[in-house]
Amino acid sequence: MTSDFELTDDTPVYVISVAAQLSGLHPQTLRAYDRLGLVSPGRAAGRGRRYSLRDILILREVQRLSQEEGINLSGIKRILELELAEERSRLRLAELHAEINQLRAELESTRAVAARLATLLRNRGGGGALVPVRDTASRRSSAQADHVADASATPPASDGPGTLPYAPGDGRPAAAASDSA
Repeated sequence: MTSDFELTDDTPVYVISVAAQLSGLHPQTLRAYDRLGLVSPGRAAGRGRRYSLRDILILREVQRLSQEEGINLSGIKRILELELAEERSRLRLAELHAEINQLRAELESTRAVAARLATLLRNRGGGGALVPVRDTASRRSSAQADHVADASATPPASDGPGTLPYAPGDGRPAAAASDSA
């Protein structure tokens, strides 16, 4: 967690006169660079420019490219844009590498669980499934066979949909037998 008082390289803290001294440029040059989009300082509540350490470093690089390399401001702007795009691409690439590593770890974990389940299945005597699956067709046929065998001993449980099952013994529906008891 960062506090409100923590300063980073991107924290806009320097007024234009200090930024001009630190970069070795005239304040009017800094204003011109701001208008051209070479550097974009933050703004204070009163709309005054506030430069960060990163802005100062960019201003120094603009001065170096202009004076030592002889590159015009349009070329410098393009160089700075390309450097910014490269930095963003590098950060995105690092994010993707981290995501790939996370996915690899999850895949290895899943493979380990699958291997443990396969070992469990192999070591299990009957060769059956790990989770028993009910065969509804065979259950129905065995239940029907049980019902036919019991039909001679007790009255049917129901005469069909909408009827009450009979209470054993007196032939009345179960609800009637329980009401009188």
